[in-house]
Amino acid sequence: MRIQLPTRQGFGGAPLGNMFRNIPEEEAIASVDDAWDAGVRFFDTAALYGAGLSELRLGKALAKRPRDAYVLSAKVGRIVTDEIESGDRDLGEKGGLFEHGLPYRIVYDYTAEGTRRAIEQSLDRLGTDHLDYVWIHDPARDFHGDNWRDVLDVALDGAAVELTRMREKGLIKGWGLGVNRVDPCEIAMERSDPDGFLIAGRYTLLDHAEALARLMPQAAERGLGIVVGGPYNSGILAGGAHYEYQTATPEIQARVDRLKALATRHDVDLRAAALQFSLAHPAVTAVIPGASRPGRSAENIRLAAQAIPADFWQELRQAGLVSPDAPLPA
Repeated sequence: MRIQLPTRQGFGGAPLGNMFRNIPEEEAIASVDDAWDAGVRFFDTAALYGAGLSELRLGKALAKRPRDAYVLSAKVGRIVTDEIESGDRDLGEKGGLFEHGLPYRIVYDYTAEGTRRAIEQSLDRLGTDHLDYVWIHDPARDFHGDNWRDVLDVALDGAAVELTRMREKGLIKGWGLGVNRVDPCEIAMERSDPDGFLIAGRYTLLDHAEALARLMPQAAERGLGIVVGGPYNSGILAGGAHYEYQTATPEIQARVDRLKALATRHDVDLRAAALQFSLAHPAVTAVIPGASRPGRSAENIRLAAQAIPADFWQELRQAGLVSPDAPLPA
């Protein structure tokens, strides 16, 4: 597998950028320390997350750790400027997601030059001299609407070429797309040479049919690694109210309620089922649930190892709540 990670569970840095709420600095740093103490050695972040706030906090928390003791990934495609954002931040379908982040304006730039600049900015905020993996962030419909294919063209002709050059020179270990959609990944595999993908919310207990049919077989055949972001689908599978970064619709909530009812009958924690389902596919190298409070990472690791009866998985299949082709935990 071309994405090599030291632990099967990583730390998703989006909450460190004040996603959904204004998180105190000490709480954010303590969440990273907790992940480290729990054994996590893979950390992911992005400039988008609070306009650089997540990177600053993650860098501060990891500064006391040996750099060769963990794997770090970040993202390109966005530049954080010195300009203060005067209006609502343009996040496509994800409006308001980081309203409590830093106030700086973020601009899209998927060119080779923009890629180099984005990496330089991330290294500076993180306080490190190198990134292990780099994801091209969100060249997809949910952020760019009907223009997304044109944006992806720029990314594959610019960022992808530059990241391939960096990989060949040994500056990074690998690259891929960091997206919430399957389509851009398929196109990237046709036109370039990614090492894998960070795909958020598309290979989960709640939503996996499209990725299972179209992305996972190709990734497995090519030896690419899939990192599953958002295994709790923005929190709805962990008892929250958000799905796809927004308040869940009644239809989504009804499906989650069915999952919860079945889990309750089998005395199963739905969070454990969500993590174990995503990890069961052979193409998946890691999951990265976000954690904004101390204790959550240790809890997630415990949940991923929790025993779940085979009858639960069988009934999920019989009820049509998981695809008949989806690999299930042993």
